[in-house]
Amino acid sequence: MGLLLRQIAAFGSLTKEVIMIPDLNTARRLLEEGWQRNPGPWKNHSLTAAHCAKTIAERLKMRGNDIDPEKACILGMLHDIGRREGVTWLAHTIDGYDYLMSLGYEKAARICLTHSFPEKDVNTYIGRHDISAEDEQRLVTLLQSFDYDDYDRLIQLCDSIAMPDGPASIIERMTDVKNRYGHYPQSKWDKNLELKRYFEDKMGCQVEEVVGISPL
Repeated sequence: MGLLLRQIAAFGSLTKEVIMIPDLNTARRLLEEGWQRNPGPWKNHSLTAAHCAKTIAERLKMRGNDIDPEKACILGMLHDIGRREGVTWLAHTIDGYDYLMSLGYEKAARICLTHSFPEKDVNTYIGRHDISAEDEQRLVTLLQSFDYDDYDRLIQLCDSIAMPDGPASIIERMTDVKNRYGHYPQSKWDKNLELKRYFEDKMGCQVEEVVGISPL
């Protein structure tokens, strides 16, 4: 009886983890539906992030790291799903979180927040803070409650190299953002480069080599 109870508990834990993110086909459908609501380059940016996350995760797994490439792909695909609500700035993070939480996808919802904040500091967000004071405080509280794992870090990295037409060097991507918005916080710039080195150490090679781009 004790063994049976342990097996049931283990199955329940596994089932909860599976439910926390959608399957790949569902993620594709959610992305397409979101893009139909609000067409824009964010869909192709998300697909690029998904490709990079899957490719890097495959390399990490080959090197013995405990990571699921398909899960990484799904999280990359949905990190910007809040853009389904329209052309927004900071609001896309909390909109995506609330939307995926309403579907029961807790882990995917979390990525909607963490991908924009490698430093857990809302003041490093590049763009308008177009949310209420209450939602901003909720965002701050949620970020502080998360213990970042390698999925959070990986999507942060992939967001920083994903362009709508494919992956770019991290310097090129951050420079593009800086040119469009007029600034890029130095601490966030440095943190993204730190994330790049973190995964390169784990992979034993450069990110550019893995995702198929030429280093500057």
